[in-house]
Amino acid sequence: MATTTKSLTIANAQDLLSLSQAELDKLYRNSPLGDIPVGDTKGTAILIPKSPFGMIATWLIRLLVWQGKVFSPAQRDLKNKVSPFGLKAIRAMVYVGDSWLIQGQKAIVIDYSKTSFVAQKIRDEIRQVAPRLYLGKVFWGHKRLLDFSLSLER
Repeated sequence: MATTTKSLTIANAQDLLSLSQAELDKLYRNSPLGDIPVGDTKGTAILIPKSPFGMIATWLIRLLVWQGKVFSPAQRDLKNKVSPFGLKAIRAMVYVGDSWLIQGQKAIVIDYSKTSFVAQKIRDEIRQVAPRLYLGKVFWGHKRLLDFSLSLER
């Protein structure tokens, strides 16, 4: 079952790219925590929502920098798929913890502070916005940087 915001139905990452930042934040706040994903996901960076530059940046990031994450629940961690070759690198711990965006609520936390020298100041949090689809927020320290989505591969 897809999530509905106003008259929009959110079923996939492409639907998220059509939303404004305010709509993305509202969707995130109103979505359930969901289960921690298992296995391979396809990632989509969401920069400057609803803008032509944002769409180009999304495409370039997927092509050259970041393609998603691979979750390993037995180890309670994940690795990012990076570079044009989708190399599995940049490890993070994954757990349910307090949301930095929604005070008093939980989120699935992706924590690099103890696992990555390169990304140690980065913290992501995700919530499930539709079946097999998560919306994420990226923080540098406590400053919010950008959004992303993760689609579970079949």
